[in-house]
Amino acid sequence: MKLLVTGSSGLIGSEVVDYFCQQGWQVHGVDNNMRADFFGPQGDTRWNQERLKAAHPAFQHHELDIRDRKAVLDCLATLKPTHVVHTAAQPSHDLAASRPFDDFDTNAAGTLNLLEATRLSAPEAVFIHMSTNKVYGGRPNTIKLKELDTRWDYDDPAYVGGITEEFSIDQSKHSLFGASKVAADVMVQEYGRYFGMKCCALRGGCLTGPNHSGVELHGFLSYLIKCNLAGKKYNVFGYKGKQVRDNIHSLDVVRFIHAFFDNPRCGEVYNIGGGRDNSVSILEAFQKITAISGKPMQWEYVDKNREGDHICYISDLTKMKAHYPSWGITKTLDDVFEEIHRATLTSL
Repeated sequence: MKLLVTGSSGLIGSEVVDYFCQQGWQVHGVDNNMRADFFGPQGDTRWNQERLKAAHPAFQHHELDIRDRKAVLDCLATLKPTHVVHTAAQPSHDLAASRPFDDFDTNAAGTLNLLEATRLSAPEAVFIHMSTNKVYGGRPNTIKLKELDTRWDYDDPAYVGGITEEFSIDQSKHSLFGASKVAADVMVQEYGRYFGMKCCALRGGCLTGPNHSGVELHGFLSYLIKCNLAGKKYNVFGYKGKQVRDNIHSLDVVRFIHAFFDNPRCGEVYNIGGGRDNSVSILEAFQKITAISGKPMQWEYVDKNREGDHICYISDLTKMKAHYPSWGITKTLDDVFEEIHRATLTSL
């Protein structure tokens, strides 16, 4: 098996590399450290690239920008992979607004480059795209909510289990980032439906884990825990700090990727997150990390929410579990906090 991973030095990409190298696959990674360009030194992922090369001598890194169409076409023509996992992206709402061309060229055009290169050179390959729950735009905020002591929650029985893949992505504010990811998501579906390619889009909630280079604009738990341990102020943007996310460990994401590889479908979409059991609000996250570290959280409230921010988002995992009954969440929210805490301590 020959696997090509884009964004191979990032959180999910590196977890994919680790996992499939350990499975004995031939693994190639594509990454050009654009996260450092997008977010500065704190977003730099070269450390992870070097870690992967040291841990897996057979792993092959390719310095390639997915916006470079000819380079992508040449890469796929040379490698002819049997499997592709596309995780490379510009992941920030705020940054997309200030750099719209870079955002769209990376997220939408970069995905198209990879899809077409795969169709031309490796049409039988299984292609998995890491999409985002931001394709739903502001629509989740139209669900009736109730305010609890430490969080917002759904006040509509239809959403007790979370948001399903049938939820509308249309006629709402997405942010430019959300719009570019919609374009990529729909294109992946179309290559499955129109060309019959074995592919899917995974609409991630909060994907997290110890290898995340979290920054204020992207990487919720990683950045929050980093602030706690460093005694740095954390800014809470609106919604009383009660906004909720469901968090899934990067290993559980990769376990689903493996399940899809074993039984692929054409043009599917899945909401992939931690579900209700792994959901947490910002205020609750403060309590959790303080209990682990013994350090009080330094934070300041900004009475203005981020554009396109969800008040409450929980992924309904019913479809994933129905299609792949052997898959499920193995890393609890406590596991996630403790692993990130340990990793952050060693990096400070």
